[in-house]
Amino acid sequence: MMAAPKQRSEYLDLRRRFETPNVTLVIVAESPPVSGLYFYNPDGRVSEPLFAALMKQLGIRPGTKLEGLVEFQKQGWALVDATYEPVNGLTGRGRDLAIDRDYPELRDDLRQLLTVRWRTAPLVLIKANVCRLVEPKLKADGFNVVNNGRSIPFPSHSWSREFDRLFREIAPPFEQ
Repeated sequence: MMAAPKQRSEYLDLRRRFETPNVTLVIVAESPPVSGLYFYNPDGRVSEPLFAALMKQLGIRPGTKLEGLVEFQKQGWALVDATYEPVNGLTGRGRDLAIDRDYPELRDDLRQLLTVRWRTAPLVLIKANVCRLVEPKLKADGFNVVNNGRSIPFPSHSWSREFDRLFREIAPPFEQ
């Protein structure tokens, strides 16, 4: 049986444990999954698709999810969801409506997370629908979205190689 979805505040509480005041890169994903797995849950598995793909980008192989989250934090990376309503169980239109509805919360969340750097810190968007719906709005609101119309697929199943290639092409270089 699947656990009841968390409230937005519960997801944000998990994320805030691993935030840094010196954010160097923000990755905007779609939403936490219906499965209850969540990127910032340190009790999860290092094999979760998005977590594993981002650890690969950082060039690390953590033994636990907690180790990986601490390293993610040290690098100054942050992952934010376009909506905190798990939408992967919805139709395309339902997903789009939830993302559109929650855009003001995303915008405000990013401004708070990035403080004075909100206009300059690079944002990388993941998934075609997030790029299509959110990139124009973020750019109009003054954010530094670096996708420039290119979408990065979610790194599950057969998309992990494409995710890896496009993420490296789109994201700014960083020190390891």
